[in-house]
Amino acid sequence: MPVVSYRSYGDRSDPQQIRITVPGWAGASEQRVDGSHEQPWHCIPFSESARYGVELLYPFDPELRVRSVDGKVVLEADWGAPPEEGAMWPPFRAFGEDYYSYQLSLDLAAPPGWAIRCEPHPRFFTDATNSTPLAVPALIRSEWWPMINFCIFKAPPPGTTHVFRKGEPFISFICIPSEPDLELQAMGREDAAQREMRSRRLSASRDALAEGTRWLSSTNTVFDGTYRNMARAARAHAKQKSGE
Repeated sequence: MPVVSYRSYGDRSDPQQIRITVPGWAGASEQRVDGSHEQPWHCIPFSESARYGVELLYPFDPELRVRSVDGKVVLEADWGAPPEEGAMWPPFRAFGEDYYSYQLSLDLAAPPGWAIRCEPHPRFFTDATNSTPLAVPALIRSEWWPMINFCIFKAPPPGTTHVFRKGEPFISFICIPSEPDLELQAMGREDAAQREMRSRRLSASRDALAEGTRWLSSTNTVFDGTYRNMARAARAHAKQKSGE
C-alpha cells in the first residue's frame, strides 16, 4: 500500500480520507426497504469508489459563490484582509473565461512509481442542486515535482452557482500508478466462455444470493443485495487467505 505524505501552508485544512456522510452528500438515512427512495450510499460500487481517495474541506469562513455572467466567471465572497503577509489573496481567481483556480497551499507526495490525480469530489455526482464545485482532473508526478500546487475548476453553466462553505468537501485526490501501462485486448475464447458460464450460474443463483435483501423503491425500481453479499464474502475470503 503506497504511503502518501503531505505538507501544507497557512490556515488550510489537512487532507483526510473521504468520509461518506449519511445523512449528507451521500444521501438520506433511508434503509433498503420497500417504499424507500434509492440513495447514492445504497450502491456499493459508488460507495467503494467514493472512499478510494482523500478529500479537502473548504477552510475559510467567508462563503464563496461562483457564477458565469455574460461569458465571464464571477467570484463573490467577502474575503477581507489577507490572513498573513505574502499570502496569495484572494485564494480563488478567474482562469480564462470558463474556469477558475484555487491556491491549494498543499503538496502531496506519492512514492516512486506513483502519482497524485485530482478528481471532482464524489458529492458532485450526488448533488441535485448542481452547486458542488467541479474540479478538473489533473495528474501530478510528485516524484520530481515538489511544488505547492493549485487546482482548476470548471465554471458553472449560466443559471447555476457553485458554492464553497466552510467544512464542506470540494475536491478529492487519488494515488495511482504514474504510467498508464494498460494493455487492452479482446478477451480470448476460453476466458470469454468461462466468464459467460460464471455469469449464467450467477444469474441462476441470484434468488438465493439475494435472499432477504430484495426491495422495491419509491420509484418502483427493484433492488437486491447480490453484489453487496458477494463483495462481503470476497473480502472475508481474502482476509482469511491472507491470514493463512
